[in-house]
Amino acid sequence: MSELAIGFIGLGRMGRPMAGRLAAAGFRLLISDPSLSADDDLEKRGAVVCTTPRQVADAADVVFASLPTPDVVRQVALAEDGAVHGRRMKVFVDLSTTGPRVAAEVARAIAAGGLAEVLDCPVSGGVAGAEKGTLTLMAAGSAAAIELCSPVLQHLGTLRHCGPVPGHGQMVKVINNLLSVVAIAASSEAVVLAERAGLDPKLMFDVINASSGASNASQTKIPKHILPRTYDFGFALALSQKDVRLCLEEADALGVPMLVGSVARQILTMTAARFGDGADFTTMHRMLEQLSGAAIPKE
Repeated sequence: MSELAIGFIGLGRMGRPMAGRLAAAGFRLLISDPSLSADDDLEKRGAVVCTTPRQVADAADVVFASLPTPDVVRQVALAEDGAVHGRRMKVFVDLSTTGPRVAAEVARAIAAGGLAEVLDCPVSGGVAGAEKGTLTLMAAGSAAAIELCSPVLQHLGTLRHCGPVPGHGQMVKVINNLLSVVAIAASSEAVVLAERAGLDPKLMFDVINASSGASNASQTKIPKHILPRTYDFGFALALSQKDVRLCLEEADALGVPMLVGSVARQILTMTAARFGDGADFTTMHRMLEQLSGAAIPKE
């Protein structure tokens, strides 16, 4: 196994399974998260618990961060006890959805120290992908950073190069997540329309998925999380709203109108108002269903 020491900051729904896979692969692991308990499972498996990001970066060659918001990423990376001050860290790998501007800000600040650099590497694939090691890793950074981190990242999923500039991975990610929301919203409307028209939605999507209207939403989220009415894909509305906001802010800054994206954002907002920020983003279907008065039976 590689002699690299790996740090992992942020052990939430995505971070914990990713860190667990690195522990299972035999990496020397240092972890940090405010929610860690004295008998944490990762510690039992050999991980060293650190109290601050700086402590992680003092002892790890590569520091991964999987965090919920851009502000938290900025704090973990750049605060007085942040990773930027670590003595050993060579690469800070941001797996979060931070947005291009914060990614560029963090990259500049870490590079200014002269000891480390940033690999911008948001992920797609949800909790299931994190558990199975099948995530899509949208990496943007130097060739040297990618070479150093690739033996570690291969345990998390498939690496996709998005360019040499930190922030480009984030741009790809927020566009991807906007497309995902748009597809779920449109597919959910299709379910409601099918029910109102007297169609069997399952049979309809069997046809659609063999036709030009197929999408990840129609192939995965509709049959597994919406038609059974479980709404349990594993991605909260609050996080989806954050990602769509980041995408639309970038579009606005670049002068690109996003008409469909703006409607998708409104659907998310309406859904959160009805079901709460913590509800799964597939709950968009319930909101659209309630607007129309249609309903599909639970299997």
